[in-house]
Amino acid sequence: MRALLRALLAVVGVLALIVVGAVVYITTFFDPNDLKPRLVEAVRDQSGLELNLDGPLSWSFYPRLGFSVEQAEAWLPEQSHDDSAFAAFDRAEVSVAFAPLLSGEVAVEGLTLDGMRLNLERNAEGRGNWEVLLDRMERGGDQAEEALAPASAGPGLNQNPDSLPVALDIASVQVRDSHVHYQDAQRDLDLTLSNLSLDGSNVNPDAAFPLQMAFDLDSKAPELTSEVKFKSRVSLGLRDGRYELSNVTLETSTQWPALSEQAQGVNLQVGHLLAETQAQHYRLDDAKLDTRLHHPAVKSKPLGLSLGFDGEADLDAQTAQLRDIALSGDDNLDLTGTLSFTELLEAPKYTGQLKLAPLPLRDWLKRFDALPETGDDKALSELAMTSPVHGDLQRINFSNLSLLLDGETLTGELGAGFDGQWLSFDLQGERLDLDAYLPPAEKNGEEADNGENESTASVVETLGVSSAYAAAESAGLLPAEWLSNLTLDGKLDVNTVILKGMTLQDVALRLTGDDGRQRLESLAAKLYEGTLDAQGSLDLRQSPLRLAMTQSLSDVQIAPLYKDINDAESPLRGRLNLESDVTSQTNQLESLKRHLNGTASLRIDDGAMLDVNVSRQLCTAAAVLDGNQSDREWSDDTPFDTLSASLDITDGVARNDDLEVRIPGIEMTGAGSFNIPTERFDYDLKARFIDTADENACRVTSRLQQVRLPVRCEGQLGGEPGEWCRFDREAFQDTLGELAEDKAKREAGEKLDEELEDQLDSDTARKIDETLGEGSAKELGDKLRGLLK
Repeated sequence: MRALLRALLAVVGVLALIVVGAVVYITTFFDPNDLKPRLVEAVRDQSGLELNLDGPLSWSFYPRLGFSVEQAEAWLPEQSHDDSAFAAFDRAEVSVAFAPLLSGEVAVEGLTLDGMRLNLERNAEGRGNWEVLLDRMERGGDQAEEALAPASAGPGLNQNPDSLPVALDIASVQVRDSHVHYQDAQRDLDLTLSNLSLDGSNVNPDAAFPLQMAFDLDSKAPELTSEVKFKSRVSLGLRDGRYELSNVTLETSTQWPALSEQAQGVNLQVGHLLAETQAQHYRLDDAKLDTRLHHPAVKSKPLGLSLGFDGEADLDAQTAQLRDIALSGDDNLDLTGTLSFTELLEAPKYTGQLKLAPLPLRDWLKRFDALPETGDDKALSELAMTSPVHGDLQRINFSNLSLLLDGETLTGELGAGFDGQWLSFDLQGERLDLDAYLPPAEKNGEEADNGENESTASVVETLGVSSAYAAAESAGLLPAEWLSNLTLDGKLDVNTVILKGMTLQDVALRLTGDDGRQRLESLAAKLYEGTLDAQGSLDLRQSPLRLAMTQSLSDVQIAPLYKDINDAESPLRGRLNLESDVTSQTNQLESLKRHLNGTASLRIDDGAMLDVNVSRQLCTAAAVLDGNQSDREWSDDTPFDTLSASLDITDGVARNDDLEVRIPGIEMTGAGSFNIPTERFDYDLKARFIDTADENACRVTSRLQQVRLPVRCEGQLGGEPGEWCRFDREAFQDTLGELAEDKAKREAGEKLDEELEDQLDSDTARKIDETLGEGSAKELGDKLRGLLK
């Protein structure tokens, strides 16, 4: 054992003597400044950079053999030295292997850079100032490979001493406290990387080596700051331009004032990244992007998202693919699909397939404080979709969409512009309950405090007068600025639509719009055994905007329509026929009605006024006038054959003077007005008995058939119908006075006729004619009779 110990000590001693001898040799016979011209020349030959080494090279022996220099700068080819240097550093240290130096080679073991500064610029044409370096290095690829060959490639004693080969086999690379500035005139970017640090070990073009980097990013456009950390294993294929990164990890923490005052966290992991620069081919495998995003709308709760995908790009062919896309996140977000890109570098276009698993949309809207008030508290509970997609950087199109919303399915095509200024759809569905998504009834009831009662507004809608502003009432103020720039082309066909309690069948909607005009080309539907047809337009090229609407209702059953709208029994039944043409010029809900102008005409056939019998009231009054009493049995309702009217609407007030209601045995006519904003009406009606064979009609004398009984109707829609109309007592008394006067004149006339017949015999008449002229006797008798008429 003692002999073995002595042998080991002897070996150690010999090695120490060799090291000491080597140090003495280097410091005595080898000047590191002799490498300076070679380094400058090598950099110029391989890259074209003009390198300026201000300080002398100096040796360092501990903890490793190497040399260092301070204050170095490099300029691009043809770049003036008066400009800021393309690259510079405060201090650089290179450590080299000892043995290769003895054989005439430079084998780099370590590289350290402190205070590196790099200025990268891309001009308005899209060319970067660094591209000239890449071009030079690509043209001199073989020479570069020879110059950067590993030390094991062979001795270099037989080579020119001024051309020592440099082996790129670096045990350690360190960059500290560095700075990179990047300007892109084409994209208006200004980025600065500061506090840049980089660490690599066993850097070799023939084997993968670990690399990690960290820096602070400061951007002026967009305004943000970020802390970035990067880690990976890197393979450098300098000969064939093949670069591979594996186990990539990228972590960022970003302050983006435009989005939130809180830092945004984004982490990227990539299993394998391949960049074949000569073939312009790039591939990403097992990529996963995790984020924790803050936004003012989500308050203190960040949004967690995770995106997984594989990717591949061929820049020569200008194609790319994203495969196995899987976006997941909070609240059961699950979106999968694939995308393929063409014309990647010019005008990118994409096609693919996307599928969204059932998503609790209501939870997402709550998260962003964007959940609207809805009539059904379960509305917006579930959203799912699947569709092929295609588009470009401006638009996305779902070409065969299947959209599931709250259990109801819409199919067809949907397209939208990312700037919100283009919308196209052609959708079909079985059932769409719009009431579930509109504000609840109590919300509308609050608006009624301003004179707009929901139930009475429904009556007006039934008459068609408010069709022009009905949609605006439910939507609030019209987004005029958005609509004025919107290009719209839409079609919607749904078997059943529920709107404000109404059930519409076979609904077909057509919308178009551009250049500041939006048009309702057609709205057709079956409505309570009848039909609805409507057209409209919205002109936003003027201020205030102009809204116009025409509609036609044919044979619509009033009673079920009224009940579904108001959830109450209708005071009327019959078949409604309506034609209306109205306009308004305002974008304020409270003034839409006040600015309503146009015309409307309506007719109700085979109808009845329910729970009131006008015939009984009028017939009872007629019997009293004739000195009789009515003892027949009356129904609770007033059936009528027709009710018709034409309306002129001016500034929200509808007037007409041709209201006509035909009740069996009674004809009612009238004139009046209806104030649409306040929903008050005021009508004067005249009822007249007519001779009819209808057994429900009351029997009156011919004298009463000539009398028009006055009826006064006034009030407000939504009030008690039984209080709307009453006999006009004053007018009725005037009518009775006229009736009595007519009767007196008639009786006096009859008596005068008898006396004239007695007194104006043929002799008297002949004498009058001889005195006053032929026919004077007859003329005198007629005038006397006329005095009593």
